[in-house]
Amino acid sequence: MIIAAAQFSPVPLDIDANAARMAALVTEAAGRGAGLVVFAELALTQYDTVAIAAAPRRLTVTPDDARLAPVREACRAAGVAAVVNAAAPATGGGPRPTISSFVYGPDGALLTRYDKRHLTPTELEVFAPGTADGRCTLGGIRFALATCYDSSFPEVPARAAADGCQVYLASAFHDSADRVADYADLAREHGLQVLLANGTGTGSPGPACGRSGAWLPTGERVATAGEGPDPAELVLTDVRDRITLMADPAVAAVPVEECGEELADVRTASPALLVSGLRHDAAGAFALLRAGLLRRLLVAQESLPDGLRLQIVEGYRPPALQRRYFEGYLHTLRTAHPERSAADLHRAASRYVSPPEIAPHSAGGAVDLTLVTADGGPLDLGTPINASPEESDGACYTGAPGLSPAARDNRRVLGAALTAAGLVNYPTEWWHWSYGDRYWALATGADHALYGPAEPVR
Repeated sequence: MIIAAAQFSPVPLDIDANAARMAALVTEAAGRGAGLVVFAELALTQYDTVAIAAAPRRLTVTPDDARLAPVREACRAAGVAAVVNAAAPATGGGPRPTISSFVYGPDGALLTRYDKRHLTPTELEVFAPGTADGRCTLGGIRFALATCYDSSFPEVPARAAADGCQVYLASAFHDSADRVADYADLAREHGLQVLLANGTGTGSPGPACGRSGAWLPTGERVATAGEGPDPAELVLTDVRDRITLMADPAVAAVPVEECGEELADVRTASPALLVSGLRHDAAGAFALLRAGLLRRLLVAQESLPDGLRLQIVEGYRPPALQRRYFEGYLHTLRTAHPERSAADLHRAASRYVSPPEIAPHSAGGAVDLTLVTADGGPLDLGTPINASPEESDGACYTGAPGLSPAARDNRRVLGAALTAAGLVNYPTEWWHWSYGDRYWALATGADHALYGPAEPVR
């Protein structure tokens, strides 16, 4: 996934104008391959605590505020998530607003809200502090959310790292290049990849310094914006290396409470779904899916635009076949990279084939599929289905940069339908979606997986 910090100088106190600017930047970022865009602190109004204190009703917004509709629609149209920071009425009421980050998902719906926890003395005169840390998961990556002064407290990134976050998203209004440079230490000390969207222009404390940027977990700065105030800039960085892979211990640690659903043959149970012969086997295992997954695929297909449908390529995979696939790919990687450690090779192999002990396909909870025309004609999805990272030069990753506009749009349409139906994607493979397995449980925050290893009823 590519993520972007959007730096622009807001029109003071003009929510409509700034929301339109944000929507345009979301669209631009999508065109450059980004899957997430982060905006600076109070970018919806400009950072002006004096004005917000004087007119809180006019200058605060809720996540569903009509004035934010352009941003939500831009996210939905482009299939891109956005972090919008604004003054908002306190959750549950209260006389003072909060400084809040609304995270809109690729479908334009609110994914989560984070209220800034650490406020400066001046901010405490106007705003109420939040009470919970900001967290969200997108594209297999766990993100931490922070706002400006939050990052002055080492416990904030420390908790993020302890919570399994891989990327730290900061919205800020810093006035000093030295303060911006501190994010290098934060990244290095806590092993986090950092993206900062900093303000530009003049707010109530004075001018902000711009210089939005991105840092690797080593502390190396890999992208930077200018000092502003204009023109608007997008700072992009690649976080694909931070994806939670199938080999991650967190996946194996998810408990399974088997629900007992049987495997159903797509060809007879749901003939409305097309089935490819690409992975056909004599026993027909490739066409078997858990009933709950099958129902959701039908819901997803119904939501597709006219003229499009799903095509199933492979569902259930017997454990012995899964092991053969995994060990075969592991052998290929070991031969190509004899210098790499066994643990590193095992992790790398799990980008493309799941370790047998937790494999979603062997639970009947995963499906490899594609998007086709109504009569089964192929569409451009960027790579052939089952293209490895090596064969595709990384284009198999769902959020890969450099895709054609058609491929990017087709992946967006496919993802929107499947996500809305309750499935999750394995971000290293645009075609792999699942429901009820361990990876699904980890990605959605479910207490347990619904499906363990399955055996067809004979």
